[in-house]
Amino acid sequence: MTDESHARIQELVSGNDVLLFMKGTPLFPQCGFSSRAVAILDRLGVDYESVDVLQDQGIRQGIKSFSDWPTIPQLYVKGEFVGGSDIMMEMYENGELAELMADKGVAKVG
Repeated sequence: MTDESHARIQELVSGNDVLLFMKGTPLFPQCGFSSRAVAILDRLGVDYESVDVLQDQGIRQGIKSFSDWPTIPQLYVKGEFVGGSDIMMEMYENGELAELMADKGVAKVG
């Protein structure tokens, strides 16, 4: 990963309370895992930003080494890597994800 990609990813992660690196956009996810991640965040009702890794090859490759996680989507909350789609689903189902958002003081939509 280039230093430039790493710096851009760090800036994005630091600048957003909840950030989802995904394939596509929340309105038009380009893979089932990204779609599921968006649905979970929407159900939680939290305000989040997303980055479409398909639009930027540097970020698409860089995010994998940044987090040391091989797959996309990737969720960050208050600068902390949470996990991918499966981890998000597991945490959502057992209430941990809602608890994490509340503990971190993440704003609800509206």
